[in-house]
Amino acid sequence: MGIIILLLVVTTFIKKIKGTIFVEKNIYDSIFFVLLWILLLLSGCKLLIKQKIYHRLSIFFLHMSFVIILIGAGTTWLCGNQGTLHLRQGEWSAFFINKEGMQVKLPFQTSLDNFQIIYNNKENNVPSDFVSRLKIKEGNKITIGTIAMNHIFSHKNYRFYQSEYDDDMKGSILAISYDPWGITISYAGYIMLFISILVILIQKKGTWQKLFNHPLLKKSVICLLLFSAAFSTYANKRPRSLPEELANEFGNLYVSYNNRICPFQTLAKDFTVKLYGKSRYKGLTCEQVLTGWMYFYSDWKDEPMIKIKNNDALRSIGIDKKYMKLSDLKKVYNQEDLKDSKKQIHKDKKDLEEVEDKLNLISILYSGQLLKIFPSRSTSESFTKWFSQGDLLPESMPENQWVFIKKFPDYLFEKIVQKDFKEASSLINKLKKYQIKIADKNLPDNNHFKAEKLYNKIDYTFSIAIISIFTGTIIFIYLISCLIKKKQCKKWIKYSIKSLILFILIFMIINMSLRGYISGHIPLSSGYETMQFLAICIFSLTLFLEQKFRLTLSFGLLMGGLALLVSHFGQSNPLIIPLMPVLSSPLLSFHVVIIMIAYSLLSFIMLNGLTAVGLKYTQQDWQESVKKLYLISKILLFPAIFCLAIGIFIGAIWANISWGRYWGWDPKEVWALITLLVYSFAFHSRSLSFLHRPIFFHTFMIAAFICVLITYFGVNFILGGLHSYAN
Repeated sequence: MGIIILLLVVTTFIKKIKGTIFVEKNIYDSIFFVLLWILLLLSGCKLLIKQKIYHRLSIFFLHMSFVIILIGAGTTWLCGNQGTLHLRQGEWSAFFINKEGMQVKLPFQTSLDNFQIIYNNKENNVPSDFVSRLKIKEGNKITIGTIAMNHIFSHKNYRFYQSEYDDDMKGSILAISYDPWGITISYAGYIMLFISILVILIQKKGTWQKLFNHPLLKKSVICLLLFSAAFSTYANKRPRSLPEELANEFGNLYVSYNNRICPFQTLAKDFTVKLYGKSRYKGLTCEQVLTGWMYFYSDWKDEPMIKIKNNDALRSIGIDKKYMKLSDLKKVYNQEDLKDSKKQIHKDKKDLEEVEDKLNLISILYSGQLLKIFPSRSTSESFTKWFSQGDLLPESMPENQWVFIKKFPDYLFEKIVQKDFKEASSLINKLKKYQIKIADKNLPDNNHFKAEKLYNKIDYTFSIAIISIFTGTIIFIYLISCLIKKKQCKKWIKYSIKSLILFILIFMIINMSLRGYISGHIPLSSGYETMQFLAICIFSLTLFLEQKFRLTLSFGLLMGGLALLVSHFGQSNPLIIPLMPVLSSPLLSFHVVIIMIAYSLLSFIMLNGLTAVGLKYTQQDWQESVKKLYLISKILLFPAIFCLAIGIFIGAIWANISWGRYWGWDPKEVWALITLLVYSFAFHSRSLSFLHRPIFFHTFMIAAFICVLITYFGVNFILGGLHSYAN
C-alpha cells in the first residue's frame, strides 16, 4: 500500500506540471498501475485469511466491500467505454467518439428532438438546467428519452449525460458511457460498505463500543493548541459621505448584480470589502462608502483605503504599504518601471491582477455601468432587462424610459450636491416604486430581500473567529494550570464556555441558513461556505464530546475559530451566486457535509496528539493522561474514517450520475483517497504492533493530518482541479 500512496502523491504533482492527458495515459491507465492495485487486492485477501478475519463478520464484510469496489473499478476499466455524442436536430447518428478519438458503433440510432435551457432568472440569463430530448430508433420502434443535469437517460446499458450545447440551440453534445457490469459491482460494494460501517458502530461487543467503557475514560482529559491574532485600528478623520439614514435608503433599492437581483446594500458591501477588505470603513456603513465614492470622489480618491499586497513588484519601485490612496496607486501603477517588473516577476502576477481589479471596479463605477438599477420591459418582451446609466440602451426602449434612465442619476446628484437630502430621499423612493412597477414579479419576494439585508448586517465571522481563538487559548492555559495543580475546573467557567460555544453555534446556524435561503441552495458550494460549515461541525462536536470527555472545550474554540479565520481570509469577498445546474444535487450536499464532519473529527484527533506529545515532555507522570488521549483518539477515529469513506463514495455516486464516471483522478479525489489510505493504517494495529504504543500513535496522527491539510488547502491553492475552491 505504501508504494501506491507514494505513487498517488507524486502523480498529483506531475499532473500539475505535465497535465491531465499525460498522467492518465502514462500512469492511471498504465498496466503497471493496474497491476499494483491487483497486487494490493491479492495481498489484502491473503491477510484476511491469515488473520482469520472471517470470524469477525462485520470487519470481514467491511474489507470485502473494498475488494468488491476494486473489482467493480477493474471491470469498468476492462469492459467500459466512454466518449461524446454530438447530435443535431433532425439528424440521425449511430456512432459516438470514444476517449481515444475513434468511432464506436451504437446498436441503435439517435437523434436530437429538442434542446432547451431552463432559466432561474431569465432577464439575467441565469440557467437552472439544460434539457435534451432524444429519439432512439431500433427498426420501426421509436423510444423517447430526456436528459438534464443530474438526470441521465439510460438505454441498453448506454448512459447519456448532458455535457454541452451548440450556440444556435439546435445541437447538443452528450457524454456517453457504456459500463454494463462495473457500475453494478461497484454499487454493490458501496452498499456493503455502508451496512458494515453501521454494524461496526452499533454492535455492543464491538471494538468501538468497548473503547467507551474503558476505565481510564472515567477521568477527565485535556486538549489544546495556541494561536494569536491582532486587531487593526483606523484614524478618526472621515471623508465626506451621505447621512447614514439617506445612504440606507440607497441600500433598499434593487440592483442587478452578479447574475441576480439583490439589495443595493449587497453591492455596496462587496464594493467596500473588495477595496478595503472589510465591510465598514472608519465607522461608515458600506452604503455610505459606495455612495461616498459616487458623490464625493475628490475626498475618497485621497483616502488610504485600497488594500494591496506588499509584493516584490511593488517593493521594487519603493511601495511598501498595506493601504494606498487611489490617486497615488494610479500614478504608481502607470509607471514604466512597474510595467517592467510585471513582466519580470511572474509569481506576483495574481497580486498585481488584484490591484488591477480594484482600479477597474472604480473605473466601472465612474463609467456609469456598475449600478444596474433601472429595469426595462418593452411590450414585445416577456422578461425584464436591467440597465445602468452608462449602458448602451436598445432602440426599441420607450422614450420615457430612455429619458428616465439617462437623466435621473444626474438630477439625484444635483440634489445631493445641494444638500437637499429630503428631496434626494423622495427621489430614491420614486426610483424604488419605478423598480417595483416595471420589474413586478421578476423581483425577489420581500422575505428574501429582508433576509439578505439581515445577512449583510450580521457578518461577524472575523470577530467570532478572534473571540473563539483568544478564549480557547486562555481556557487552554487555565486547564493546563489545573492539570499541574491537580485541581478541577470551576463549574461556572465550564458552563460559561459552553454557553459561549452554544451562542456561537446558534449564530452560525442562523447565518448559514440565511445564506442558503437567499441563494436558493444548500450553502456548501465554495471554500468559504465549506469552512463555515466545518466550524459548525466543530462547535457541535465540542458540545457533544464535552458531555463524555468534559474538557475538550478549548479544542472546539481553537479549531472552530481557526476554521472561521480561514474562511474569512480565504475569501474576504464571499459572493452569493446562483449555483451551477450540475451542482444542484442533494448527493453533493451530503458528500460535502459528511466529508466536513470527517475533517472536524480528524482535527480533534490531531490536537489530541499534540497535547499528548506536549504532556510527555512537560510532565513526569504523563503516561496515564497520554493513554486517555489515545483512547479518545481511537474512539474518534472510527466515525472519522467511516465518514471520510462514506463521503468519498457518495461523491463517486454523484459524479457518476452527473458526469458519467464515478472516479476521474482529480487531485482532490486522489488526495482524499490518500488520506483514507494513510489513516487506515491506524486500524491495523494487529499487523503494525507499534501503533499500540500511545505516543507513536499520537505522533502518527499528527503527521497524518498533513494529508488533510493538503487535501483541502494544498489542492485548492496549489494543485487545482475540478474540486478547487481557490478562485
